[in-house]
Amino acid sequence: MHPSSRWAEAARRLLRGLAEERGSASLEFLTVGVVLLVPLVYLVLTLGQIQHAVLGLEGGARHAARTIAQADSHEAGMAAADRALRVAMADAGLAADAVDVSIACAPEPDACDTARGTVTVQLAGTVPLPFAPPVLQLETGLGVPVSARAMQPVSAFGGAP
Repeated sequence: MHPSSRWAEAARRLLRGLAEERGSASLEFLTVGVVLLVPLVYLVLTLGQIQHAVLGLEGGARHAARTIAQADSHEAGMAAADRALRVAMADAGLAADAVDVSIACAPEPDACDTARGTVTVQLAGTVPLPFAPPVLQLETGLGVPVSARAMQPVSAFGGAP
């Protein structure tokens, strides 16, 4: 027998064996479906939670910068920004004390109501991963760091009576 015909015969036997294989397609489909679906659902939940927090931080930073820039005085602007940030963080599902807030004013750092100045608000926080337990005896579980930054110019008539 020629070697190529042996290969052909072996290939035919292999194909016949594969064609005769009997399995439970529904069980295989469900197993593969669950193995692929569970991580996909977790990914969607995680990305949704991160996006929700990012949008909350962006909105909070923008609103805080705007309230400071439009306030009548530096103190009134800071108080209004604090209220705006607390509302935005509660809406984003983040604890207000877990978010790092940085407010910078230019050209005078202690007077955000300076005419033609700039107010910059930076927020940074951590979004916890869903269903992730605390690890290594830490207070918090695993998370993804998120941040937002907003700049708002102060009117040329800012602080004027």
